[in-house]
Amino acid sequence: MTNSSSPKSNQLLKLLGVGFGIAVTVGGTIGTGILRKPGPVAQLLGDPVLIMGVWVAVSLYAFLGVLCAIELGVALPRAGAWYVYARRAFGNYVGFFTGITSWLGTVTSLGFGAFTISEYLGLLFPLVNEHLTASSILILIVLTGFHMLGTKVGGKSQEVVSAIKALALLAFVIFCFVKGDAVWSDPSALQSAAKGGLFVAILGAMQAIFYTFDGWHTAAYFAEENTDSTRNLPKAMIAGVLTIIVIYLLVNAAILYVLPVEQLSQSKLAAADAIGLLAGEGSQKAVTLFLLISILGLMNAQVMFAPRVLFSMSRDGLFFKKALQINGLGTPAIALLITGLLSVILVISGKETSGRLSDIATFFFVLSYTMGFASLLRLRKTEPDLERPFKVPLYPFLPWFMLICSIAFLLGTVFGDWQNSKFAIVFLCLTYPLYLLLKAKEQSS
Repeated sequence: MTNSSSPKSNQLLKLLGVGFGIAVTVGGTIGTGILRKPGPVAQLLGDPVLIMGVWVAVSLYAFLGVLCAIELGVALPRAGAWYVYARRAFGNYVGFFTGITSWLGTVTSLGFGAFTISEYLGLLFPLVNEHLTASSILILIVLTGFHMLGTKVGGKSQEVVSAIKALALLAFVIFCFVKGDAVWSDPSALQSAAKGGLFVAILGAMQAIFYTFDGWHTAAYFAEENTDSTRNLPKAMIAGVLTIIVIYLLVNAAILYVLPVEQLSQSKLAAADAIGLLAGEGSQKAVTLFLLISILGLMNAQVMFAPRVLFSMSRDGLFFKKALQINGLGTPAIALLITGLLSVILVISGKETSGRLSDIATFFFVLSYTMGFASLLRLRKTEPDLERPFKVPLYPFLPWFMLICSIAFLLGTVFGDWQNSKFAIVFLCLTYPLYLLLKAKEQSS
């Protein structure tokens, strides 16, 4: 009998539990978005009630999405999440493009995250500003090397960093409400937003907020490595997404409590401006330090789950077989190196390219959700006898509602942000010849 904590023939190790699931959900979601996006959202919408309303709407989407992801995750507890579900429901090609776009979206986010950390390091150590690219590459190399140390080390580090992030954000909320004074916005702000096209404004705000929420499904990537996915995954995913929702809504409420909407709409880093207003300019370094920890925690989770997608694709013959290699500590080593290498290439390509790709990544992320909801509906019909320890409530209305919302968002993004969406569409078209090429290579080997 082989011990579940020792490696055997390219199998991942069952080392993870509920604590890690919550931590990786929180850590894989909360990054710079909650600190950067309140300003652009306020600029688009202009009214506190409307701002909070859109955050609540996306929060509801994430919570309902988690319920759908849990059914899929416990029924098909394999590494790779959306890729696994799409392939099972619709076949190899749909699985391939779902997996490759999901992975690529994460890789681009990693490259952009490394740039962002370097920029914030430059605020603390000005010399770094002269070597941003080198600093970003070094961050990615260190992070990749760290995760070669194994699943257990990576999991524990995620739990620590996620706890620090959650406590720091809650401390920020308390500080704002205790030290700040309530401010009120000009009621004409909503009218000015409407003049610019309220529908377009709401769509733009939702696009920004979707970016901050991406990661609500992260625990599903590790279902195969959970000690008891049937019991642990629902607890971890629901607790994780509720933690994120509470933190996001409280942080936004605290920022709106302290900063007038007119000032908030001009803010690039709303939380830092709120702290600066209440505690003086000297507090900016503390916010910068928190930002570094926050982004690092997000990247830590991404470096863990992105290679799992490639590993799972390789196991199904949809990626290079080399990516199946698991080291003695449970890390998909070759898949991790490929992920790190492409992130480094994106960094070398320059911040502007990486930044554009991070915008495109939002399209890919929502496309992955869309395929997940479609897979749930498809599998209920094609595999009614599949064991489902957890079933999504209000079936089929809930998954259909989520699918329609996701498609509507994608269509709205195509029309509202054609500049970035066209690149995503072109890449999707290229996935088919790429799929055929890989398939031919696998058959010839």
